Amino acid sequence: MRVAVVTESFLPSLNGVTTSVLRVLDHLAQQQHEAIVVCPGPAPREYAGFPVHPVPALDYRGFRAGMPSRRLTRAVLQFDPDVLHAAAPFGIGAQALALARRQRIPSVAIFQTDVARYTRSYGLSLTHHAAWRWIRRVHAAADLTLAPSTSSLEDLAAVGVERTAWWGRGVDSALYHPNRRSSEAGRALRARLAPHGEVLIGYVGRLAPEKNVTELAPLARIPGARLVVVGDGPDRPVLERDLAGTDAVLLGRLEGEELATAYAALDVFAHTGTSETFGQTLQEAMASGLPVVAPAAGGPLDLVAAGESGFLVPPHDSEALVGAVGALVADPGMRARMGEAGRRAILPRSWDALCRQLLGHYEQVGARVPVV
Repeated sequence: MRVAVVTESFLPSLNGVTTSVLRVLDHLAQQQHEAIVVCPGPAPREYAGFPVHPVPALDYRGFRAGMPSRRLTRAVLQFDPDVLHAAAPFGIGAQALALARRQRIPSVAIFQTDVARYTRSYGLSLTHHAAWRWIRRVHAAADLTLAPSTSSLEDLAAVGVERTAWWGRGVDSALYHPNRRSSEAGRALRARLAPHGEVLIGYVGRLAPEKNVTELAPLARIPGARLVVVGDGPDRPVLERDLAGTDAVLLGRLEGEELATAYAALDVFAHTGTSETFGQTLQEAMASGLPVVAPAAGGPLDLVAAGESGFLVPPHDSEALVGAVGALVADPGMRARMGEAGRRAILPRSWDALCRQLLGHYEQVGARVPVV
C-alpha cells in the first residue's frame, strides 16, 4: 500500500499529533508499505526510510503552521498514493483532502486537535464558531474521519460531520512501566525530587494556554507533597511566576527513556487541560502505574474510570482538583490500587493493534465500502 501522510505537525516538534504520526510510520515501515510525509518545515529529510517533504510554515506561539503550497500538490501527485492520511487537518491538511477529492484518491482524516476550543484558550473566542464551520468543511472532503474518543465523535456529529469512526491511540506499555521506579535512574530521580519522602504530584505536557497549566499552582501547596512539571511552552514564565515561593520543580521537556523514568518516579498524575480529544499523557501515566486526576471533559472521560483508576473533577474547579489530588497524597493504599487498575486498563492498547486497525480503515475507504 502507498500512503501519503499529510500532517499539521512533525519533527522536530513533539506533541500528540507528531507522536501518533511517527507510530503510524513505524508500523508502515515494519509492514513494508510505502509512504511519504508532507509537513510544516523545517523537518528531517526522511523518517523510517520514508521521504519527508516540508512546506513553508509560519510560527505562532510555538506552533509551526504549514502554508498551502504547490509543493504539497506536487509531492502527493508524484507519489500517486493508494490512500491519503491527513493528520489533524486544518491548513495543509485541508489542501490535501481537497486535492484527494479532486483526484479521486481515497482519504482518511484524523481528528486529533480540537482547534475550535483552542481558539478560546488563545483569546480568539470570536473565531470559535468559525473554526467549527471550517472543521466541518475540511472533514466533508474526507472519505472517513477517525476520532479518538466518544466526546470527539459527539462533537463532530453535532456540527454535521458525517462518515466517522473511532480510532484511539496506542501506548508503549514496555517503555512506560512501573518497574522503572526501582531502576537506578528511577531511584536517583526520586532521591533528588523527594529527599524527605515527599509524595510527588506530576504533570507532563505542553505548557500552553489550552492546557490550563496555571491551575496546577495550588497543588504545589498540598502538605507533604511536591509538584513536578515536565514539559515546556509559552506559558512556562506564567507558571514559574505562580509557583514562586513553593518547592515545585520544572524539569523541562524530556523524551524517550528519560520521560518514562520521570513518569515512574511520580506518585500521582494531575492533568488540567479541558480540550483534549484523547489525552495521551494520561494513558502514559496509567501505563506507568499512576493514579490519574483529570477534568471530566473530552478524552479523559473515556480513559479514566472514576473511582477505579483515578478521579474526574469538574473543569476549572480548583477546590475539587486539590481535594482529589490531596486524597491520593494522603492514602498510599488508594494510590497503589488505582495505579494498578489503570495499568491493567491500558495493556490492550498497543500501537501495533491500533495501527492494524488503521490499515483496515485504509482498505475500507480504498474499496469504497460505505461507512455505517
